[in-house]
Amino acid sequence: MNVKLCLFLGTGMSFISCMVYAQCVDTQDCETLGYTENSCNGAKGIKCPFGNKWACLPSEEDFEQEFCDKYKFIQTCDGEKQNAAGVACNGKYNYCECEQGYVWKNNICQKDVPDGANGDLYYCNGQVVAVRVGMDFYVALRNTGSANISAQDAISAGANYTFCNNIKGHLPTKTELQTLYRYFSQVNQLLAANGGQEITKERYWSSTEDPNNPNFRIYTLYYTVNMADGSLYSDRDDAAREYRVRPVLPL
Repeated sequence: MNVKLCLFLGTGMSFISCMVYAQCVDTQDCETLGYTENSCNGAKGIKCPFGNKWACLPSEEDFEQEFCDKYKFIQTCDGEKQNAAGVACNGKYNYCECEQGYVWKNNICQKDVPDGANGDLYYCNGQVVAVRVGMDFYVALRNTGSANISAQDAISAGANYTFCNNIKGHLPTKTELQTLYRYFSQVNQLLAANGGQEITKERYWSSTEDPNNPNFRIYTLYYTVNMADGSLYSDRDDAAREYRVRPVLPL
């Protein structure tokens, strides 16, 4: 004969007065009733009335860890510009206080500046994502795509590059690349100072087609600029011609 058994287990804690576990089922199977342990190893528990299995209560430490995880007490607050804030739960914090001039965002302390252009730098979520080139445009902190890619892939990579949220960039025009060469030293100083990848003395793709193309029905020619000396080249848009890509964003 099956017996309907209702099992209630409870324990007290410093921050949770009582946690109750209840189940009511028509069975004499211990594991179905929740008795799954061979013993409780000194912890509190109740022995199954139909066998030798036990239902054990979690330790107070386990309850506390579950509570801390549930309410996202996950910050150690020992990172850059961070200080502990509020009450700790199991040695961690719900958020961290930031030093003056910084705000808590995306679980880090970020510089308290609005998104967008700010002098020589372009910010997104408190981080520098681009540096200014003269009075014309900003250039991304790093190359995009693989080390060297074809013209069509370069144009796509530039058009799909996101500077911040929905702000898209583009592959530089021939004129923008020539401007970048003129400001080569200043731009590289800004890039190095803000954790960027310096412009290398290699050829970079532009998005500008060469109109003087005798074989336009077979392939397209795009201009490239060699950042070693500013030389202008006209290159076919095939996989054999693979150069660097650095997206830009107009001021």
